[in-house]
Amino acid sequence: MNTFEIGADSKLGHADIQVYGTFHLGDRSVLGDNVTIRGNNVYIGDDFYCSGGLTVGGGGNVWPTANLTVGNRCTMHNSMLNVCESITIGDDVGLSPHVDILTHGFWLSALEGYPAKFAPVVIKSGVIIGWRSLVLPGVTIGENAVIGAQSVITKDLEGGCVYAGGPAKFIKRIEKPGERDVRDLLADILARYEQVAQHHGIHPVITVDFPWVYVNAAKFNVVNLSFEGVQDEETDDFRDYMRRWGIRLYTARPYRSC
Repeated sequence: MNTFEIGADSKLGHADIQVYGTFHLGDRSVLGDNVTIRGNNVYIGDDFYCSGGLTVGGGGNVWPTANLTVGNRCTMHNSMLNVCESITIGDDVGLSPHVDILTHGFWLSALEGYPAKFAPVVIKSGVIIGWRSLVLPGVTIGENAVIGAQSVITKDLEGGCVYAGGPAKFIKRIEKPGERDVRDLLADILARYEQVAQHHGIHPVITVDFPWVYVNAAKFNVVNLSFEGVQDEETDDFRDYMRRWGIRLYTARPYRSC
């Protein structure tokens, strides 16, 4: 390994990391236990979370194309990322438990007509891939695509749509709700949080001036996900809760939980 870079406020569990070039883990990132990483270059951005059990490598991990690039604010669990050809993952991507990505496949001799494929995989920003899904070599998944559980992605998928099945098929296009619906949904989300906060033994002061939500001395824009003000442990709890709704409010303070 030529270079090993760990960002500020990041945490490593029991991890076996051996790469030929550079390994980089960004700021405020968590790499859990039972992690094995092999390859050429591995770059993981800021605010990454891995609960544990992640494997990067597999056959061909000594190739010069065995590179993994992961953007900012991504979450993974016990996936197998088979880097032989490159895997490129954008920002704000979620891989549910047991999601595997392959960049090559072969067995019997290609000279005798048997199949062999070597091709990179690209997963663009905002994608969520459901539990026990499989991504095959050569696939590109477009921005903000939603992949249902136990799907097999065999070809390129357009962004902004829902897919499911084996092979994964188009289900519907995501339709953005109007502002009135957004306001009503936000009110419901915040009403539910009152019970969560009470259960946690805290009592943050919350007011709304849409799209801003004021929490104690901090305020969060739930549309463009910006932040202003002063944070504390109660605002951390609020951010953790909002992330359960896909409203990811990232600041200089790390999340308290996945």
